[in-house]
Amino acid sequence: MFMKLTRASAFATVALLAGVGTASAEFKAESPQCIAPSNPGGGWDFICRTTAKYLFDLGVIEDSMQVTNMSGGGGGVAFAHVTKERNEDNNLIVAASMSTSARIAQGIYEGAVQDDVHFLATFGAEYGAIAVRADSPFQDLSDMMDAILEDPRSVGIAGGSSVGSFDHIKPMLVAQEAGMEDVTQLKYVSFDGGGEAMTGLLSGATEALSGDFSEMLGFLESGDIRIIGIMAPERLANYPDIPTAKELGYDVVGANWRGLYMPAGASDEAKEFWSNAIQTMVADPGFQETLEAAAIAPFNNFGDDMHNFVAGSIADVTKLSKEIGIID
Repeated sequence: MFMKLTRASAFATVALLAGVGTASAEFKAESPQCIAPSNPGGGWDFICRTTAKYLFDLGVIEDSMQVTNMSGGGGGVAFAHVTKERNEDNNLIVAASMSTSARIAQGIYEGAVQDDVHFLATFGAEYGAIAVRADSPFQDLSDMMDAILEDPRSVGIAGGSSVGSFDHIKPMLVAQEAGMEDVTQLKYVSFDGGGEAMTGLLSGATEALSGDFSEMLGFLESGDIRIIGIMAPERLANYPDIPTAKELGYDVVGANWRGLYMPAGASDEAKEFWSNAIQTMVADPGFQETLEAAAIAPFNNFGDDMHNFVAGSIADVTKLSKEIGIID
């Protein structure tokens, strides 16, 4: 679901949600926990830590929320932990994104289907970007693609998720636009989370980084990296100096949704509580300011809309993955 997420209608301003309470009368969260399926520093970590802060600050939960980083398998370790060991845990939520639905679509989470977990919500989406070190010889995305076309293995591209993930797919789509016949030749180096992927870039282990714009902001502002292309339909208003892949001749626009899931076997009361809790958080102006500061646009799905959205995302990723040769 790469193009659909970028339609203007998808990023409508969040309206205050009438009738959304902070708790279900039948359920009260106790010792709540959010699992970030990666090491600290990446997008999943951001989801959990931001959610934990606002749910507590808003009084939606009385106990502070524990954030647990559980990396491995591109989120597969956390997914298996939830489905096999904590399927009925009412107090557990887990960070999710485009990569979660992509891994289900591609069979990376072995045997997994959408209904193995209960998808709660999306509350934002952000554009993908490709970055290089500040001293990189690549001045723009075209320079890098020219080098890749000449020798696909000469440019290692770090990503904070597994082979076949959204971080991997983004540069593959650009390479496809550049005329690369077999995009599976692209040298993608998988790390457990955006923080580790950035370390890989800065240490010289790779020549470039594919990730989400918000994960790169701090390093961009410190001058450690340059972003040579962002996969947005037009330049971002707050960062007008960053060129889009599209204007450089690569017609690729892609956004990564941000959200949460919880155990499928949790009680209906708990599912209602957490759905209401997230909607209350999303309606808060301070939360929206935090998303805006991280260059994350509002993108909201709850309840049946969320279920249908994830189903559509899985179908789209399955189709795209077949087209570019990731799956048969």
